Amino acid sequence: MKRSTHSKNPRTKYYHEKYPRQRQAYPGLESKMHPLPDCGEDSYIGANRLTGRRALITGGDSGIGRAVAIAYAREGADVAISYLPAEESDARETAKYIEDAGQRAILIPGDIANEKFCERLITRAHKALGGLDIIVMNAGMQQYSKDITKLDTEQLVQTFAVNVFSMFWLARAAIPLMRPGASIITTSSIQAYQPGKDLLDYASTKGAIVAFTRALAKQVAPRGIRVNSVAPGPIWTALQVAGGRAQDTIPEFGMGTPMGRAGQPAELAATYVLLASDASSYTTAEVYGVTGGNHTM
Repeated sequence: MKRSTHSKNPRTKYYHEKYPRQRQAYPGLESKMHPLPDCGEDSYIGANRLTGRRALITGGDSGIGRAVAIAYAREGADVAISYLPAEESDARETAKYIEDAGQRAILIPGDIANEKFCERLITRAHKALGGLDIIVMNAGMQQYSKDITKLDTEQLVQTFAVNVFSMFWLARAAIPLMRPGASIITTSSIQAYQPGKDLLDYASTKGAIVAFTRALAKQVAPRGIRVNSVAPGPIWTALQVAGGRAQDTIPEFGMGTPMGRAGQPAELAATYVLLASDASSYTTAEVYGVTGGNHTM
């Protein structure tokens, strides 16, 4: 039998050098990062696993959200993405990838830290797509703080509003509109299991997301709706250069993992596809770690 020559060393498959220091104002733009994150633009190949599905992805303009949007579109789904107005240029680029895959792209700017916007987001996405089969709750806020005595209440409340409260508001509005077979996927983090001392508020929200996911999954299982989570490790996205970590830690970002490098958004896409597809029909209340070896249990 002829041996396959397609496997690549995962330690060197993606960018594995030191990152240059760089700083952007929150929320940051992927288009201004160096090197650019790999969201699967040139590599993801679909297999019709989500044909006819309709998906909403928060934070779908860049990073993990963009990688998921590209993958879903290439798997046959129409995709709506939400994002902050400041991220419009990134969002339009993501929309082009969706449309190039032959699918509809719906752009809905706004701030999910606002309860009323979350309600409007679900209504608009449902109407524009003609239904909602998949919701990916991916948007997040991460700002490092070295000292709890200097962690101001405004940042604390904003981080919880974006990362946690929005999930309650979105789910509350969406679940009555979702049919059996639908899937909700949250984005937690390795920080829920191995929290960093400089990310006290962010790590706390990610722990809350794990509990939210598992509790909601049990609540909506009788409706035939599944709820799961993906827990990324250190992934190269705009979060990292827009206040998510101290500048002096950027060059070695991700190098402390067993894989010896940070992950790229493209490396999470297949997991989000699996959890949205019928292939995971008996999977709910689970957390899938994509962490480069920093295990979640």
